[in-house]
Amino acid sequence: MPLYVYEEVLPDGSGGDRFEILQSISAPALEVHPETGLPVRRCLTSAAISRPWSAQSDSTKLSDRNLDKMGFTKYVKGKNGYEKTCGDGPDIIRK
Repeated sequence: MPLYVYEEVLPDGSGGDRFEILQSISAPALEVHPETGLPVRRCLTSAAISRPWSAQSDSTKLSDRNLDKMGFTKYVKGKNGYEKTCGDGPDIIRK
């Protein structure tokens, strides 16, 4: 179900407090606030898209396997310097 944003309509026609509500896409737009009974209108907002910019996508793109496949070398700071976790570079980069 989509998450819709509504705002209260003040007596002068300007927008008041905003709130979000989950509604079926086929449900009619609300005309009054479900708790206060004040008049409301639906706001236009950008869509929330989870792919390809999600945290899950980032972790997949930055995985050792994917970095190695793309030709990168990844190092992680260790006790003796920076140690290689993937790629073709030297095994250790000392401080």
